[in-house]
Order: sequence, then structure tokens, then C-alpha cells
Amino acid sequence: MSANRALRAFLKAGGVIAYPTESCYGLGCDPRNRAAVQRILRLKQRIQRKGLIVIAAHAQQLTRYVETDALHAAGQSSHWPGPVSLLLPASKRCPVWLRGQHRTLAVRVTAHVQTARLCAQLSMALVSTSANRAGAVALKTARACQRQFGHRVRVIPGKIGAARRPSTIIDFASGRVLRT
Repeated sequence: MSANRALRAFLKAGGVIAYPTESCYGLGCDPRNRAAVQRILRLKQRIQRKGLIVIAAHAQQLTRYVETDALHAAGQSSHWPGPVSLLLPASKRCPVWLRGQHRTLAVRVTAHVQTARLCAQLSMALVSTSANRAGAVALKTARACQRQFGHRVRVIPGKIGAARRPSTIIDFASGRVLRT
């Protein structure tokens, strides 16, 4: 079995990974797997109602999660690919465990080469939330993730991008910046 197939099977079975993103390591899983998302929330000690970010190599990987018209408009914007997560109206198929108490979902087409390649090779979008416990500093290295989470996550080695802060979050409909 190829490494990509093995990783895809691991994620489909509810596995959680830590992987490099634009500014820090992220915790990720198959967004369709409720048990995996709940595992991430427990690792982070984060409440579900806040919602999560889903990242992808290209906008098509996000069609299951957000409304098509909004996704098309976002794809035409200058925000992607890049370290900008956009709040878009959640589709009817978007699981509540991703969007939390919101009618929108934060999504991003990543510019981080390794992470984009990972999503492309896996043929799937990934949950992306900073690798840390809620309120703690985001982890920046594979080694730090291994120390923090041990065998509870599979750490994907790599280098984070040059961004100093987590992704900017913008409500795409209003243009309001929610996090810089």
C-alpha cells in the first residue's frame, strides 16, 4: 500500500494528523468523520460550538461543505490561495460538528505547498485547527507536536510557512475581518 493510500485509510478510520500550515502546525482529520473531529476537540480542549476551519488544495474540494455560488465567488477573489479563511454559507450537507453554532463555515484554499500537495494527494479537504490546547501558543514544529500529543496523532514532518499569525478570517458576505 502506498504512503498516500495508507494515510487516507488512517484518516477515513478516524485518525488525526498534525501537519505544517502557513503559520503553525495544524491538527487535521477527515471533516466527514464526526469521531475524528470530536477527537481533535478533546485534544485541544475546545468546545464544538465555535466551529472549525476546513482547508483544501482547490475550491472544488470544498463543494460538499459550503454553498456553491458563494464558493465560486470566493474562488474568484484575490484571497485564495493564501493564508485567508473565508466564512461562507454552509451547505445543507455540511455537518454541524464542523460549523458549530454557525450557519457559515470557515474555509481556505491553502498556499502552503506541502499542505496543498497533501490535500491533493489525499483527494480530500482537511480540518485545520492550530495544534495546541485552547488558549495555548500554537506549535511550530513536528517535534513540539510529538511532545504535546504523543501517539494520539500522526505527525507529518515539514516546515511551516512564513506567516507569523494564524490565518486571517473574513466574513466573505460582509467583508468584515474577524481575525487578523
